[in-house]
Amino acid sequence: DEDKLAKRILEDYTVPRYFDEDLLGLVGERRRPPHRWFLVGPCRSGTTVHIDPLATSAWNTLVHGAKRWVLFPPHVPKTVVKGRKLILPGEDDEAIHYFTTILPRMKRRAAAARGAEDDLYADFECYEFTQFAGETVFVPHGWWHAVLNVTHTVGITQNFCSRRNFDEVWAQTRSGRKKMSCSWLRRLGERYPDLARRAVELNRRDGFVMWEDDPVEQGKWRRKKAEKERKKKEKRERKKEEESKAKKKQSSKKEKWGEHRTTERREGECDGDVVMREVSPDY
Repeated sequence: DEDKLAKRILEDYTVPRYFDEDLLGLVGERRRPPHRWFLVGPCRSGTTVHIDPLATSAWNTLVHGAKRWVLFPPHVPKTVVKGRKLILPGEDDEAIHYFTTILPRMKRRAAAARGAEDDLYADFECYEFTQFAGETVFVPHGWWHAVLNVTHTVGITQNFCSRRNFDEVWAQTRSGRKKMSCSWLRRLGERYPDLARRAVELNRRDGFVMWEDDPVEQGKWRRKKAEKERKKKEKRERKKEEESKAKKKQSSKKEKWGEHRTTERREGECDGDVVMREVSPDY
């Protein structure tokens, strides 16, 4: 938001009305985690299978091109989604290989496990589709997903927290973003008292202590901050010392070069004197 060029891009679109509730926006753009991206991708690029952070949901609008998606409901195990034990030595899980090779193997494995009770692939489920320009995809929180750019693409995406996924986002944010969650709770109390009460209720249910009420966590944070500052200071001092050595070395080189030129001039003057003495005065 502080970048003038980036701000111009933000003015070129509006958030779809279905997703305009963004509770994390209460803490401000500086404090909240990264949540929106302008995407430009070449053909055959994409994203590996993942879940969006902090239990947030997301929307993705395609401006140009075509994308291939696959989504897995939360009940599908991570081991299955990642295609573990199906990836051969030397293979990777990049988007193009995942869609063309690993995903088909997963489907065949799931078909073979149909009806089995103790097989990880027994409850396998996925949704595949192609997104075209002008279309918007909604990714619910907790759903694994991967994307492959079928053509060159341009798109926009944002992650958000609404009332529908507040419980899950709060549970992850209070431990993943400890200091920010304290500020968020205060803002919720000012704007949405019912959600603030819900957050406190969840904390009580789980026996969770907020960062600002936990002296042990605060002590850990202070020690971590002090260690970070110590390393920064050492780095600055090392850099200063290296710069000082480099200056001295450069100065020494200049002095040596100056002595060399001075010696040459002196030798030249001496040679000249000798030549003058050798010239016959009659000449």
